[in-house]
Amino acid sequence: MSKVWLITGASRGLGRAILEAALQDDGMVLATARDTSRFADLQARHGERLATFELDVTNEERAKRAVAEAVRRFGRLDALVNNAGYGHVQPFEYTSSDDFRAQFETNLFGVVNLTRAVIPVMRSQGSGHIFQISSAGGRISSPGLSAYQSAKWAVGGFSDVVGKELAPFGIRVCTLEPGGMRTEWGYEARSTLQDLPRDYQQSMAGFKALIDAYVGHEVGDPERVAKLIVMLASREFVPARLVLGSDAWQVVEAEEDVRRETGQNWKAVTLAADFGAAPLEWPAE
Repeated sequence: MSKVWLITGASRGLGRAILEAALQDDGMVLATARDTSRFADLQARHGERLATFELDVTNEERAKRAVAEAVRRFGRLDALVNNAGYGHVQPFEYTSSDDFRAQFETNLFGVVNLTRAVIPVMRSQGSGHIFQISSAGGRISSPGLSAYQSAKWAVGGFSDVVGKELAPFGIRVCTLEPGGMRTEWGYEARSTLQDLPRDYQQSMAGFKALIDAYVGHEVGDPERVAKLIVMLASREFVPARLVLGSDAWQVVEAEEDVRRETGQNWKAVTLAADFGAAPLEWPAE
């Protein structure tokens, strides 16, 4: 049976690729974006199988209306893809409170708004998939991405908890953590790195060099990622988190190795917090 999708941030990049993959799979889609005029070409080709909705994901009432519109148009809702998001590359010290909050509003609370709105529909159906487009950045820490990566870490934690709450209702929640993909994101991120504050040119030099060399040569294929998501939507069980891309696998695995090693090195300090703990032995400096 054809799936009914709601996809946020669907007008470009990975969101657009997911939209096209869902339509190619004979799906019916409510595609959302701030500017719905970008869907005109697809509407001409796919007719009534594609509905559009102007949406700023930070607006909770509009999020509820988007879900209601999907159900009104197509009768149900099988898959939500929370894809809308953005990031600014800047040292935390130079990131304004307004900018930091704005990135959280879109990258975290946008996800919260749509997830909350879709739960009653999927719970009444007894089925549904919720895909949170996070990032490998939700598992690692990169200088200059304090707001973006903090929000992505939060998305993963939020989704892990909600996934356990919703599993008894047949609702599957999967946080997808891709690495670099050949979309506009890398170019936009690189553009904000050109005028680094002098004080941070040393601590961010490695990350800047990586971005400068990597943008345009990312190994992640957004069309392949999109097709994988469409296939996941047909599976009864999906993992709580799924890393996508060889580059993402490498950096996440390396980060987890460091975390495990550090934990072992400091295990004596950890255990020293208990009543009746053995005398503390500090790790070597």
